[in-house]
Amino acid sequence: MIVAISISPSGADETGGVAAGVAEAVQVIRDSGLPCETNSMFTNIEGEWDEVMAVVKQAVFKVAESSPRVGLVLKADLRAGHDHGELSAKVERLEEHLA
Repeated sequence: MIVAISISPSGADETGGVAAGVAEAVQVIRDSGLPCETNSMFTNIEGEWDEVMAVVKQAVFKVAESSPRVGLVLKADLRAGHDHGELSAKVERLEEHLA
């Protein structure tokens, strides 16, 4: 499965930014060892249901240590027979259609 998540603290810094809180969540995800990638809006994580959801929970609770309220947006893609390597394979299939 692939999960796209966005975790954000409720409070911002003096510039309105939330990068420090987001970085806490991303660090937890990267430290998990699961395949992942981060873009300007989401972090994508690939793995089995239980391991991915455990990492999501850990990342949310990490941000909650420094913020009284945390927002989570989660989108999941579950596809039988496509268990690993889909972070890049999905993009490769798309690019084939664009060529």
